[in-house]
Amino acid sequence: MGVEPTTILVVEPDADLRSTMIRALHGGGFEAESAADGKEALTRLGHGACRLLIVAAETAEASGVSLLKAAGGMTPAVPVILTSARATVADAVAAMRKGVWDYLVKPVSPQALEAAVRHALTAGGLSQSAPRPCEHRTVQKTFMTRDPGLMEILQMARQVARSTATVLIQGESGTGKELLAAFVHRHSLHPEAPYVAVNCAALPENLAESELFGHEKGAFTGAVTRKVGKFELAKKGTLVLDEIGEMPLPLQAKLLRALQEREIDRVGGTVPVPVEARVVAITNRDLAEAVAAGSFREDLYFRVHVLPMVIPPLRERPGDIPLLANHFLARFNAQAGKNIRRFDDEALELLARHEWRGNVRELENRVERAVLLADGEVILPRQLGLTPRSEVRATPGQAVLFRPGTTVWEMERQLIMGTLSEVNQNRTRAAELLGISIRTLRNKLREYRQGAAEATGAVRHA
Repeated sequence: MGVEPTTILVVEPDADLRSTMIRALHGGGFEAESAADGKEALTRLGHGACRLLIVAAETAEASGVSLLKAAGGMTPAVPVILTSARATVADAVAAMRKGVWDYLVKPVSPQALEAAVRHALTAGGLSQSAPRPCEHRTVQKTFMTRDPGLMEILQMARQVARSTATVLIQGESGTGKELLAAFVHRHSLHPEAPYVAVNCAALPENLAESELFGHEKGAFTGAVTRKVGKFELAKKGTLVLDEIGEMPLPLQAKLLRALQEREIDRVGGTVPVPVEARVVAITNRDLAEAVAAGSFREDLYFRVHVLPMVIPPLRERPGDIPLLANHFLARFNAQAGKNIRRFDDEALELLARHEWRGNVRELENRVERAVLLADGEVILPRQLGLTPRSEVRATPGQAVLFRPGTTVWEMERQLIMGTLSEVNQNRTRAAELLGISIRTLRNKLREYRQGAAEATGAVRHA
C-alpha cells in the first residue's frame, strides 16, 4: 500500500518545539507530521510523503544539506521553510542561497507560522485551485511579531476573518496595516477569491465613483465600454479601502449604501448590482476626529467601526525591533549575495533607541541600506545612517520664527514646507505632524505651486 501524501513535514530536533509546531499547524487546518532529524525526513521525502518541509537550521549539517537538495530535485520541487534560533542568521542566509522558500526566527508564533505555510503552499504553486490571471492576489509577506499586544490583535483578526463584517485597521504609516488586511483575507471564508486594494487618496475625484462602482457604456464622455468597478472585481473576496479617511464626502454616501444594502449602482446604470466582497478599511487618521471636523460621515464611521483593530507603532514594540532587523538582514543578505553575520552591539543599541517615526517600513529601509554599504561580516552603526536621539534636531514648531507683519498665508506655507523638509518629503508623516489630512496637504502644495507660477508670470510681464 502506498504512503498517503502528508501536506507538511516538520523537521525539528527539539521534541517540545516539534510538538508545539504540529499543534499550531493542526489548529490552522493543515495535515502535518514530524521528523526528529534530516535522515528520517529524507526517507519520508523519498516516499513522496510531503508537499512542504519546515526544517530547523540546527538539523545536522550533512543530512540538512542533503534534505534541501532532495527537496529541490523533486518534481514539482518541495518548498522549504527554515526556522532558526540563531541571532546571527548566517546559517539562514546560506540556506536561502540554496533555494529555501522562507525564513522564520524561533520561537515562531502560530500566526507567523501559518502565514508562512499558506504563502508557500499558494505562491509555490501547490494550492488546489490555481488563481485566474484577472484576480488580484495578496502581497505574500509574513506578519512577524513577538509583541503580546500585537499577537492579541492577530488572534482577533483570525477570529473575525471568517465573518463578512467590515474591518477597520488603524495605525501610523509603516506599521503594517496592509499586511494585517492581507492576513484577514488569507483567513477569510474565501482566501482563494480576489484581493483588491484601492488607495482612496489617489482616486481622481471625477473618476472615483467609476473606479469603485464601475460605469455603463455611454455613461459619460469617454465611456466607450462598460467598466467593472473594484467592488465587483473583488467578487467574494476582499476589497481594501486604503486611506478611507481621504474619501470625498459624496462618495462616502454611496459607500455607505453599498455596505448597508450589499448592492451598488454603476454610473449610468438603471439596475442595482449585488456585491459580496468583504470590505477592510485602512486609515492612519483618527476617524472620530474627522467626524467632529465634518470631513467624514458619522453614519459611515459607525458602519466601518464594527471591528476596529489598532496596530501599535514600532516604538511601542521594542521586542520586535531585533526580531524584524534580523529578518530583514537575512532577506537582504540573500538578495545582495553577502554573508553579513550580525549587527554590531552598538548598532543594535542604536536600533533600540531610535524613535522609528516611519515604523517597520523605515527599519526595513535602514537595514537594506546597511547591507548594501557593509564591507565586512558585521553591520556597524554608521552604516545604518541613524542619528542618535541625543543629537536629534528641534521639531519644526520649535525652530520656526516669524517676523512681525508676516501674513498668515506665508506663515502657514513656511510651517508646511519646513515640516516636509524635516521628514524628508514624506507627505503622510508631514500631514500627521501638522494635524491635517493628506488631501489638505496636497491642496496646499498645489496652491503654493500656483502662487509661485503666478509670481513668476508677473515678474516676466513687469
